[in-house]
Amino acid sequence: MQILMHVKIPHQQFNLAVADGTVGQKINRIIEETSPEAVYFTEYDGKRGAIMVVDLDDSAKIPSLAEPWFLLFNADVEFHVAMTPSALEQAGLDKIAKKWVS
Repeated sequence: MQILMHVKIPHQQFNLAVADGTVGQKINRIIEETSPEAVYFTEYDGKRGAIMVVDLDDSAKIPSLAEPWFLLFNADVEFHVAMTPSALEQAGLDKIAKKWVS
């Protein structure tokens, strides 16, 4: 199952990593360990952030995805289930509607 990870990184922790020259190493290590399908760096409410697309086949893997961001950057991490258009087609919305809407 594809999951969108939203990572919100506080300024202070990230600035310290920039200042001591470890920010690139830390981010690269997280990306290598978590093997996301895609990573996009962005901002949330004027703060640094990232959106990662990850494949999650077992919820027990959530800590291995989130903890590096918590531990290295004191970041907030949110997980959102994502569907492709073909997965949405397979969801059977018409059958669900018939069952629940009368």
